[in-house]
Amino acid sequence: MESRAIVSYQTPSGQRVEVVKQTFSSVRKRPAKRVAFVSGLHGNELEGIYLCHLLIRYLQNLQRTQPKAFQGEVHIYPAVNPQAISAGSRLWPFFSQDINRQFGGDNGNSLPAQSASELLDDLKSSVDIAVDFHASNLHLKEAPQIRILDGLHKNLLPLAIQCNVDLIWVHPASPMFESTLGYNLNQARVKTLVIETGVGLRLHRKFADQLFQGMLNLLHHTGVLVDTGSLPKIDPPVIAHPSQVALLQSRYAGLFVGHSDLKKNVAKGEVIGEVLSATDGEVLQEVTAPESGFLFTVREHPLVYPGAPLARIALRDEGCP
Repeated sequence: MESRAIVSYQTPSGQRVEVVKQTFSSVRKRPAKRVAFVSGLHGNELEGIYLCHLLIRYLQNLQRTQPKAFQGEVHIYPAVNPQAISAGSRLWPFFSQDINRQFGGDNGNSLPAQSASELLDDLKSSVDIAVDFHASNLHLKEAPQIRILDGLHKNLLPLAIQCNVDLIWVHPASPMFESTLGYNLNQARVKTLVIETGVGLRLHRKFADQLFQGMLNLLHHTGVLVDTGSLPKIDPPVIAHPSQVALLQSRYAGLFVGHSDLKKNVAKGEVIGEVLSATDGEVLQEVTAPESGFLFTVREHPLVYPGAPLARIALRDEGCP
């Protein structure tokens, strides 16, 4: 494994910070494929950092024991926003900027903008396929899923189904995504998958282990790794298009108490949870599934307000497995 700092800068407080890239080289002069794993754009999303740890540890051992298995290159960027990770915050400290809204276009000369530009350039010059790891916020728990912008799905679905996620959500396109890393890499013809799972500032080891197996399967599917033994069985994911996702919202301010587990097939009319009054014990809202489907998002933070998201269900409509 080769370590290299792709970004180095001095913070306003005088501290020197580096963004490090770990590379596992191919035994071939011309790698079969070059795959990158990126984590830590948001400092409060820790699932990907742990997942990169699992990948680095596994690949280090594989490189020692089966060096010829590496027919392609693997590049791991485990913590691309070190200051936000140190603070456990979504935004870059001091500047209060979201680095995942700094890619593409002219975003000025701030440290977040410069760092984003150097990261994007390094990825575009180094890889053919990228996986960008994210977690949810503190309010919602998400089943392991890949989100693909509508219009990119035909190009990305063949890769996404190899990743051992529960759901692939073909998400409606919006201008707000045009400044993200995933969007700009896809525009540069680097096939990029955006994975979201878990809860902010938490680790869900079962989800990480599930995705770890999926990433190994992806590396074998793309020819980056060969002859490393048996691979785990990868279950086919639910594929939901924009019209096939139902968002359940609170109509009141109160406490949400969930009654249904994440990653569950629910029936039409099944109770997902209740919104309770904080003062008089009244049940303000019984939250039920509008149609049968796969429950892939559930409210984690119990305090809610009118319009607060409570759950998402991938509906079992025609065309949705």
